[in-house]
Amino acid sequence: ERSQPEACEDALRATSPRRKSRRDANSVTLVPRLVAIDLHAGPAFEAAVRSAWNQGDVVFPIDQRLPAPAKHELITRLAADTVIGPDSVARPCDQNDSSGKSEAIVPLCDGDALIIATSGSTGVPKGVVHTHDSLTASASMVGERLQLSADDHWWLCLPAAHIGGFGVIARSLHFASRISYADAIDQTTIYEARDNGANRTAVVPTLIARHRFDGWRTVLVGGASSGNLPENAVATYGLTETAGGVVYSGLALDGVHVNVVAGEIMVQTPSLARTYRNAPLPLRNGWFVTGDLGRIVDGRILIDGRKDDLIITGGVKVWPGVVEARLREHPLVKDAVVTGAPDPEWGSVVVAYVVCASTQPPSLELLRNHVKETLSPAHAPVRLSIVDNIPRTTLGKVRRSELPSV
Repeated sequence: ERSQPEACEDALRATSPRRKSRRDANSVTLVPRLVAIDLHAGPAFEAAVRSAWNQGDVVFPIDQRLPAPAKHELITRLAADTVIGPDSVARPCDQNDSSGKSEAIVPLCDGDALIIATSGSTGVPKGVVHTHDSLTASASMVGERLQLSADDHWWLCLPAAHIGGFGVIARSLHFASRISYADAIDQTTIYEARDNGANRTAVVPTLIARHRFDGWRTVLVGGASSGNLPENAVATYGLTETAGGVVYSGLALDGVHVNVVAGEIMVQTPSLARTYRNAPLPLRNGWFVTGDLGRIVDGRILIDGRKDDLIITGGVKVWPGVVEARLREHPLVKDAVVTGAPDPEWGSVVVAYVVCASTQPPSLELLRNHVKETLSPAHAPVRLSIVDNIPRTTLGKVRRSELPSV
C-alpha cells in the first residue's frame, strides 16, 4: 500500500508534465506547475504539499468554504495546471478555458513554492506568490522569537487557504514538529487538543475572545490588539504578502524593518513575496507599501487600521475599531461594525451596524450617548442599522462591501 506522499507523487506524474522553457540551444529550464489543492486541512493536504514540492511544483490551497463555481473561477483565473481533489487524484486543468483568467499572468519560476489567493479591498482575487526562501525566512524568524523546535506540537484551526493557517503547516514542516488538525472549534476541542499534547496554535481575534486557551504555551493572534490578550497570547501583525506576522507584540521580528511614512506603514522583510500572480508588488524605494496606517511609540509599532477604513468626519479622524469596541461594551449589543458614509456637510459620517444581544434593539440616541461617554462626539454614530449578522471572511475580517446601504 502506497503512503499518501507517494500516492500524490504518482498522481502528479500522471498529469501534464512540467512545462519547459528553452533558455538557449543547449539547455532547458523547467517551469514549475501550479498545483491547486482542493482539500480540507489534514494529513492528505500535507501529503499533497510535500509531493508537489518534492517535484519542484508550486502549491495553491483552495478555500474549502467556496462553492464549486467560485473554486473553478479562482483556479482558472490564477492559471492552475493541476487540481488535487477530495479523492486525492490529480487532474489536469483545462488550459483552453479562459473564462476567468486574468489578462496577464506572471510566470512561475524555479524556487517558487506557494500561491495564496487574497481578494483585498477590490474583491478580485490576487495570487500572492511566495518562494521557498520567503517561507523559510518566515519560519526561521518566528522560530527564533518563539524558540520553536521539533518538540512542539501545533494545532491547526485556521483555513490552510489563508497565510495564517498555511504558516502553521510551513513552520511544522520546517522544524519537523508534530501537527494536528481541528475538525471543529469549541471549548471542548480546544481542551482535547491541549490534553493530547498540542502546545502552540494560531487563531483569529474572535476565537481568543470567545474561548479559553489556558495551558497552551503560545497562542498567536492575527490582527489583535496587544492590550486585551491573556499572557500566553501574542498579537501579531503581518499580511499575506509578508508570509504572515512580522511584528509580534508590537516588536518587529529580527531581520524585519518597519518604517512609518506620513502615517503609512512600510515593511522590509526577507519573508516578502516575490510578486502577485498578475502584477508586481507595490514597492517604494525597496519598501513594501502595506496600505495600513500606524505609529511607532516608545519603540513599539501600533496599528491603527487599513488606510481605506479611516473615517474623516468634520476634519476629525475616526478609526472604526475604536467605535466598534465601545459599542460592543453596551449590554444590548452582541456585535458591531462601523463604516463611513458620504455626507455633503461633514464629508463623511459614522454608520453603525449592530447585531442585538436581546429582542430589545438599542436606539440610535442610546448608542450615541454610550459612545460619547468615553469618545469624542465625532465618534458617535449618525446612522444605525440593526442586522442579523455581520458578514465576515473565514478569518473573521468584515466584508464591508456586503453590508446593506443605510
